[in-house]
Amino acid sequence: MQSVMIVVMGVAGMTFGWFVYSRFIAEKIYQLDSNFRTPAHELNDGVDYHPTNKYVLWGHHFTSVAGAAPIVGPAIAVYWGWVPAVLWVTLGTIFFAGVHDFGALWASARHKGKSIGALSEDVIGSRTRALFMIVIFLVLLMVNAVFGVVIAGAFVGTPGAVFPAWSAIIVALIIGQLVHRKFNLVVLSIGGVIALYLSVYAGSVMPLQLPEQMFGLSANGNWIIILFVYAAIASMLPVWVLLQPRDFINGMQLFVGLILLYGAVLLSTPDISAPAFNDRMAEDAPSLVPLLFVTIACGAVSGFHGIVSSGTTSKQLDKETDARFIGYLGAVGEGSLALITLVAVSSVALAATPEMWHEIYDRYGTAGAGTFIKGGAQLIANGWGLPFSISQTLLATMVVLFAGTTMDSGVRLQRYIIQEWGDIYNIPLLRKGILATLLAVTCCLLLAFGAGGAAGSGGLIIWPLFGSTNQILAGLTLLVITVMLIKLGRPARYTMIPMIFVLITSSWSALIKLKEFYLAGNWLLVTIDIIVVITTFMVILEAASVISKYKHDN
Repeated sequence: MQSVMIVVMGVAGMTFGWFVYSRFIAEKIYQLDSNFRTPAHELNDGVDYHPTNKYVLWGHHFTSVAGAAPIVGPAIAVYWGWVPAVLWVTLGTIFFAGVHDFGALWASARHKGKSIGALSEDVIGSRTRALFMIVIFLVLLMVNAVFGVVIAGAFVGTPGAVFPAWSAIIVALIIGQLVHRKFNLVVLSIGGVIALYLSVYAGSVMPLQLPEQMFGLSANGNWIIILFVYAAIASMLPVWVLLQPRDFINGMQLFVGLILLYGAVLLSTPDISAPAFNDRMAEDAPSLVPLLFVTIACGAVSGFHGIVSSGTTSKQLDKETDARFIGYLGAVGEGSLALITLVAVSSVALAATPEMWHEIYDRYGTAGAGTFIKGGAQLIANGWGLPFSISQTLLATMVVLFAGTTMDSGVRLQRYIIQEWGDIYNIPLLRKGILATLLAVTCCLLLAFGAGGAAGSGGLIIWPLFGSTNQILAGLTLLVITVMLIKLGRPARYTMIPMIFVLITSSWSALIKLKEFYLAGNWLLVTIDIIVVITTFMVILEAASVISKYKHDN
């Protein structure tokens, strides 16, 4: 019954955020204008810039930012106890993530769809842009390299997810063509979801596997290469052909998955076996503050969201007033996924007794997506009576599809960054889409196989830096939005307070990690961590200088 209380309180908070707080931000702070001509119309090229129905664009945005992170982060962070995790997911979604994602989308749309790194030059200065884009590229490199490992591992560990994951691409291609021809969206949504769930059932009875060894690589390594070949092709297609419809269908699939999970809680009313605050942590466990706030990244606030908002979503925004629905409600959707993840890994569906729960969570970082799949599948089986195997395949497919859509968007975003470098430094070759895409994919594969060997798991080597680097990027994005608001003469405290909090906790975390990497003699991570910390400090100084000069002149 405790799980119902968590769900009710969390959903009530996010409902307040959507109906009250986001409306205030839209009307009084960002001051959305329905007559503003968005970049999707002004620069429409039918490839990257393309006016899009807000429901379809919400699906793209939501599933691109969701990935596996709002599942993995909360599943790990509950180690400190469910109370701090639930509080941060709920409050972070309302006052941090929603304002951040919504703000990045609005700011980019007001600057011709520029990425948050490129528009930082307009808002703060050219040196800031160069520094900012280094952090963005590192975050994208981490996300793409690691999500390739996550998906490959899911395909090897849950072969039932292979068929529905690839079937979703075929369904998306068909739907993309029909949407482009103005076919009824409701009919397409229903048909797409039915087709997707039929493929989930087929996958559960027809698992597909690659040979353990092929071309000198393990199955895991071969899947990583296949995934990056696909991501390279997908990132060069017009957004309406595959990216939008795939993300939209995945959004509908997640919507159904959330109904199943939340409904299962209400139907089975499971108790919580996890402690409110964990008093049995291992001696070497990291401290709750500041690590909680970088472990639950995408479940509360995430710099990657700002890259997506300003990278792909802003280029497809039909009306500026749609930004609230897409940006803020996308964050609410992500928060709701993080919330139900916390319930799945905290309840008796995962561990029947507190003692069993402590056996699973004996150390920090031992849980993850697999823990969510197991707990969530049992929760659905208990609540709805579905066979555990089908429930497990359904949730594994959901994780794979989310990680896949994040890879699609991530490679496209890396291509944008490289092309922007071509514009900034006047290197015509880098402006070419094919070359920029090949460079993006090559960087990811070099990291995957150069550092990780035949298994292709090299991305995991720099992954320990993702939490702090990603949150530092969120703080810097809020910094750009804050400076923009100050220049417009609007109240800036609604972005400044979250900015200060995120920058303090993430920089603190980066310094803690720096000490760990130094003591372990991991000089690669020491070097990258120092670069990120120094870059952050320099951007903050640049922004402070701009604000001081602006206030002096006005």
